[in-house]
Amino acid sequence: MQTIALDKLVEQTKEEVIAWRRHFHQHPELSFHEEKTAQYVYETLQSFGNLELSRPTKTSVMARLIGSQPGKVLAIRADMDALPIEEENTFEFASENPGVMHACGHDGHTAMLLGTAKILTSLKDEIKGEVRFLFQHAEELFPGGAEEMVQAGVMDGVDMVIGAHLWAPMKLGKVGVAYGPMMAAPDTFYITVEGKGGHAALPHDTIDSIAVAAQVVTNLQHIVSRNTDPLDNLVLSVTQFVAGTTHNVIPGSVEICGTVRSFDAELRKSVPALMERVVKGITEAHGAQYKFKYEFGYRPVINNDELTKAIEETVLEVFGEETLELMKPNMGGEDFSAYQQKAPGTYFYVGAGNKEKDIVYPHHHARFTIDENALEIGVNTFVHATFKLLD
Repeated sequence: MQTIALDKLVEQTKEEVIAWRRHFHQHPELSFHEEKTAQYVYETLQSFGNLELSRPTKTSVMARLIGSQPGKVLAIRADMDALPIEEENTFEFASENPGVMHACGHDGHTAMLLGTAKILTSLKDEIKGEVRFLFQHAEELFPGGAEEMVQAGVMDGVDMVIGAHLWAPMKLGKVGVAYGPMMAAPDTFYITVEGKGGHAALPHDTIDSIAVAAQVVTNLQHIVSRNTDPLDNLVLSVTQFVAGTTHNVIPGSVEICGTVRSFDAELRKSVPALMERVVKGITEAHGAQYKFKYEFGYRPVINNDELTKAIEETVLEVFGEETLELMKPNMGGEDFSAYQQKAPGTYFYVGAGNKEKDIVYPHHHARFTIDENALEIGVNTFVHATFKLLD
């Protein structure tokens, strides 16, 4: 397909894609509860024609576009779930569901893939092979929707898979690609420090769970700074510390929770034992007890070089050199990695931030939003990349 012809089709769908994004933003649904979102997506896809539709899980949708000529199978994925956040934006399409908000851009991802599907269905006779559109539920909540969809067979026969994330820290007009490691494996830990509660004026009659737990938090940081190679990528963050009820009572226990992020499989496996050694040593030294639980989350997103090169070439051909940004890995997590276990895949970023419009708030913030002009860039990249990869 000629670039000019595809660009025109993308431009013609721009307002519709924006309208879809606003609909999803106004009606967000939490992970594993995307019933109305999935139904809306299904009915919209149905209106396009030329698609074989199915519901791999209760709240997901798959659409298959079989081209007129034989060829490979390309899957394109978008996530659909929202977050448990009370929205503070005041625009007219702000969330109507109390305590639920699209604060990560998934509304835009879903709209972009609908736009891509609409354009490609109109070009069925030009397509070699198959395009499989995966509208996924529950990216935000482990064990995640991607693994469920893979188990349901959405990747059977797929030769390659691509996906994109609208990225507010990146300014509008940029598309970011990364070779190799792209996003980390996000694991979660839970620690309970059990001491002996009592009167705050009589600390000698207690085992101060807060004092012990504070040392646990401090010493866990030594795992990154002193127990692992400085050249390895590892993050260990304590994000919850819950204890106590009032000013004059030393509590009997403290609950600690946090996350570990890594890329290397061997390093990842070693972390739980290193953590528990720290927790065990400190609690025993002070006569306290502990409970330790470690949950392995999504696998790291590792991009395939060949597919990444194809996305890079697409960006250069469609938008020019000023649009392309070669990115470093980041320590965020994504269950897109589940698809990469079944076929080579690459995941890229579409810049959606704009300081001039005050679109500066980070993902998962109550005032997060995107510059909607990014949607057209995302659709354009998907559409052109489809023909490059299938040809």
